[in-house]
Amino acid sequence: MKIYFEGVGLFTKPFLKKLLEKSLNHLNQPSELLEMTLSIVSPEQIRELNKQFRDVDAVTDVLSFPTCDNPTRGAITVVCDQINPETDLCNIGDVIICMERAKEQANEYGHSLKRELAFLALHGMLHLLGYDHIEEADEKQMFSLQNEILTKAGINR
Repeated sequence: MKIYFEGVGLFTKPFLKKLLEKSLNHLNQPSELLEMTLSIVSPEQIRELNKQFRDVDAVTDVLSFPTCDNPTRGAITVVCDQINPETDLCNIGDVIICMERAKEQANEYGHSLKRELAFLALHGMLHLLGYDHIEEADEKQMFSLQNEILTKAGINR
């Protein structure tokens, strides 16, 4: 998977790239055919994006902007209509994380910032792949999958 990082620290990039690639393999997604952007932003920036795109005037931890219309879980490349002409890869979208919120949540939940960033990046990518947590059954599936992937990667609370 090609990941375009923005605002992500030098030491965090390899860790997140490895986690997201392992996650795609776990989900039987063709990581070699996909690309995405992962950005770390300030509370002010994520609040503005949240207000602009979700009509919610508040700071949040992570936002996802899928580029594929109605992605189908497990069949993202079948419906991918966002092929990057420069790379010939399917662009699945953008994940935006607020570092300040991530720090606050890591402290609140009593685990490391590394674990919180891993959770948020994975959570965001799952949204790009068509997973959601609006309905209770979907939430159980998504959160179970997140925990399974993080545990398998050795990233525990």
